[in-house]
Amino acid sequence: MEIFTLPWWSALLAIVLIDLVLAGDNAIVIALAARNLPPEHQNKAIIWGTIAAIVVRSAMTLCVVWLLQIPGLMFVGGLGLLWIAYKLISDTNESKSHSVHTTTFWSAMKTIVVADALMGIDNVLGVAGAANGSFDLVVIGLLISIPIVVLGSKLVLRLVERWPVIIHLGAAVLAFTAAQMLINEQLLDIWFDGEEFVHHVARGFTYVAAIAGVLGLGWLTQRRQESRNQSETYLA
Repeated sequence: MEIFTLPWWSALLAIVLIDLVLAGDNAIVIALAARNLPPEHQNKAIIWGTIAAIVVRSAMTLCVVWLLQIPGLMFVGGLGLLWIAYKLISDTNESKSHSVHTTTFWSAMKTIVVADALMGIDNVLGVAGAANGSFDLVVIGLLISIPIVVLGSKLVLRLVERWPVIIHLGAAVLAFTAAQMLINEQLLDIWFDGEEFVHHVARGFTYVAAIAGVLGLGWLTQRRQESRNQSETYLA
């Protein structure tokens, strides 16, 4: 594809739109991962986490043909994202029960990169298709989306500080994305791919189970931690 031609601009617009659709998810992940850091490290984690996630996603796009040949990739990614969503809720209680910040810069970076890589599988496939093999389009599109993700992450972080319930909403978004990945797994097409009643029920149950499971287990973990903290305070 020749650069700066009408097809090139059309493909670039498609890539930017795909990236922007997922910018909200990225912003939530980055903000929640950085929320327990000291204030002076939060901006650094947001900026470097975004850059690292962009690099990883670019590398994944280069390997998209190989990725398509891996059976069960979406399934494993979905399960991994469910675990991350649960940890985001359970870590919230830990940060409240300790006077010091329990999250390190590098652990936040690891969460950002791993979560973005798992969530980006669908996006990578879409971007690779829109780019028609032009890696320059992928890179330019991602570079355009970086400032939006960074600004969005900072906004979400400020909102989380004011309304902590947003953490649970963010975890629900990640659980929804994880359910979507499980449903799109080709190995599970026999259960999800179709328009019969059983397929609709299976898809609906997966969404509900993923979201309710993450929020429910997170709530139980918080209750258990609160009881443990109360016992320790009483004994002290």
